[in-house]
Order: sequence, then C-alpha cells, then structure tokens
Amino acid sequence: MINSGSDERVEILSAQELGRTLSRLASQVLESVSSSQELLLLGIPTRGVHLSRVIARELESLSGQKIAQGSLDPTFHRDDLGRVGTRMVEPTNFPTSVEGRQVVLVDDVIFTGRTVRAALEALQAWGRPQRVMLLVMVDRGHREVPIQPDFCGREVPTRRTESIELRLCDVDGEEGVYLRQLSS
Repeated sequence: MINSGSDERVEILSAQELGRTLSRLASQVLESVSSSQELLLLGIPTRGVHLSRVIARELESLSGQKIAQGSLDPTFHRDDLGRVGTRMVEPTNFPTSVEGRQVVLVDDVIFTGRTVRAALEALQAWGRPQRVMLLVMVDRGHREVPIQPDFCGREVPTRRTESIELRLCDVDGEEGVYLRQLSS
C-alpha cells in the first residue's frame, strides 16, 4: 500500500506489469481482425482517450502500420446523468468514417456498463461499423447492463466504496493501476 498523506492506494499493476498487459491487449486485438487497416480505436473520455493512444502505439509497433485512433464522448447519451453528475464534454473526434470499420471502444475501467451502453448509442449516430468491440484495462464488476469487454487487462472485484485509477506516463508522469478507497 502506498500512503501519500491521507490518500491510500493499493497497486494492482506495476509499471512493468502494465506494459506487459498493454502488449497482450494489442496482440489480442490484432488477432481478432483480418487487417489492422480496418481498425478504428475510439477512446471514451477521459482516461479511455489516453489509453486508446497508448494501445494505438502498441498496435502500430506490432503491425508496422498506422492505426486510426480518435475519441467518442457519450455524455449526452447517458441515462444516469442525475446520479453520476456531469463533467465538461470533450469533443468527439473521428479520423475516418466508422462505416464498415472494426471499431474498438477503449475505456480504462468498466463498472456498471452504462458508459459503454451510452457510447454504443452515440456511435450509432455516426454510422454503421462492421463490428464493435470493447477493450478495458480493468473490469471491476457491479454490472447493471449486460455488457462485457472483448479484451480485458485485469478483473478486479471491488466494493462500491473503492475506485480504480489508471496512471499513464503521458498524462501522469508515472504508470500503474491502483485501487483507491473513496472518501466518505
């Protein structure tokens, strides 16, 4: 357990383990498609966008080809805004059309599944992909809708009073996945 003042966190994945997990996830994505040129990675704000960029770099390293990567903000498609509150909406950014593409939605954590449900609804407004897959770094359980990731870095059963934090060098200056107790 790492203690920084009154903030306690438990390391789930070290930087080295996170690197191996990212490589494994990228390999699994490549194995699931006939051509990496069909891929379109769409990160779900906020951490999913950063994770999507990292996964795209891993895929490019493995395939030797540029991977289309963008973001999809499902905020206005959520059915639970009153409960979870709102944050500043981020722009949706598609580098290419979704029509006929193998879309991989990328998020850091899947919890109730409501964010992914909203992302699927938002994606429909932009076209009809050939297939949509879901990649998450951590599945923490507590699903409220029947949505499961196709690619998952780690399953970590949690309490509702806990949260998972993905830290990436590009954004945080450190890497790892941590379990944190929410303040009451």
